[in-house]
Amino acid sequence: MSGNTLPRHPAAIALTLAGVLLLAYFFANVEIQIEGGAGWAANLPTWRIEKHWLLDIFWGGRPMTGYHAWVFPCVALFFHFPLAFMGHFSWRAEARVIACIQIFWIAEDFLWFILNPAFGLEKFTPQNVPWHIHWWGPMPTDYWTFLGAALILFVFSCWPEKR
Repeated sequence: MSGNTLPRHPAAIALTLAGVLLLAYFFANVEIQIEGGAGWAANLPTWRIEKHWLLDIFWGGRPMTGYHAWVFPCVALFFHFPLAFMGHFSWRAEARVIACIQIFWIAEDFLWFILNPAFGLEKFTPQNVPWHIHWWGPMPTDYWTFLGAALILFVFSCWPEKR
């Protein structure tokens, strides 16, 4: 495939985003079954690195766990699989995939709180969610940062290539 073969029609983009949100919904429910009310793998039988300066830079100050070390690349590979299956790579396709991954994780995380019987929207606060260390207004700063980055990447993925 050559050129920008990614769908740019608003209906195709809406369908893509709906698919990402559906995947986030299902994965949030899987994580609720795995973690229960103890978020960020707090009670899972996995290794944890609680403090490290690299975690402050790249992980928002949250602990690194064996669970997250495996699940994050696994999801990234799932999102990249269509490109491998189609034998297609372009920077615009990669931008779309990364944008979708970011949207997926924000939606999945938020849905984990909303759908989790141990939480709900009323407990989605800095006082009840200690693993989201930095908040800006009603949401963790990660949400704002990744939504902004996802928007930029998604717009770039829709930009027509110069011929």
